[in-house]
Amino acid sequence: MFRIVEARDAGLNIRQFVIEAPRVARKQRPGQFVILRVVDNGERIPLTIKSADPAAGTITIVVQAIGKTTSLLNSLGAGDSILDVVGPLGHPSAIAKYGTAVILAGSVGTAMALPTARALKDADNHVIFIEGARTRDMVIFEDEVRAASHEAYILTDDGSYGEQGLVTGKLEQLLADGRKLDFVLAVGPVPMMRAVARVTAPLGIKTMVSLNSIMVDGTGMCGGCRVLLGHESRFACVDGPEFDASQVNFDVLMQRNAMYRSQECRSMQAFEQHREEELARLRAAVDARRKKSAELRARLQAQGERHHA
Repeated sequence: MFRIVEARDAGLNIRQFVIEAPRVARKQRPGQFVILRVVDNGERIPLTIKSADPAAGTITIVVQAIGKTTSLLNSLGAGDSILDVVGPLGHPSAIAKYGTAVILAGSVGTAMALPTARALKDADNHVIFIEGARTRDMVIFEDEVRAASHEAYILTDDGSYGEQGLVTGKLEQLLADGRKLDFVLAVGPVPMMRAVARVTAPLGIKTMVSLNSIMVDGTGMCGGCRVLLGHESRFACVDGPEFDASQVNFDVLMQRNAMYRSQECRSMQAFEQHREEELARLRAAVDARRKKSAELRARLQAQGERHHA
């Protein structure tokens, strides 16, 4: 069991959680992620680690409520527990002194990109952070974005905050202004990452994308996170999650991500009808597991005392 130390709203349907996971906290590096499971019969979902505090033994994740599992998770608060948290998984971001590095993030992708932005800044790069969101309520962690970069631009689709437009438009503007860009990282919706790749690939700018494929086991065994790079298959969980954007077949990625859309919609509809019952069952299961763990520890302690008597 992994106890939630802190939970707070970060934006529209977006929550930030600080979770006790000391082993993960000690090993985490920028770009890595965890796979968690909320209930025994629930799905396993990958979530990027926003930050870690090895001294406190905690990690921070950010969750956008989209389907049943993320909605159930976002119903939890401080003091609740998550059944499983496995990680850190995946390869860390490749941090080097590139020169001028541009980070493009779409809404909740901002949380995923922040650790890499900080590391790139620490590596003496000039970091430009471009955060995009549909509307003002979905702009998140602006202060942290500005602290992690030398230049920060906020864009909203509807113009309700910052500049109106898309992150790719700002990227094209920087290039049109004659800025020399040496490295680009895009994190967010697949169409956005594909659009970034179409801008940078003809110019030969090294560009990486963090892929949000469907994952199950996180070890490359299930094949659920298979992505196509040129004509070769790779697994996002063990070979990624970051890949060369110019090589990614984004059409195949979108097709695979949509494979279970109808099942996800039905599951979400059922959850909305029985949200309180689902949450009550979750907390009852957590209490039962805690009781069982306490009884096991008591038995082991008693056996140890008898052994030393």
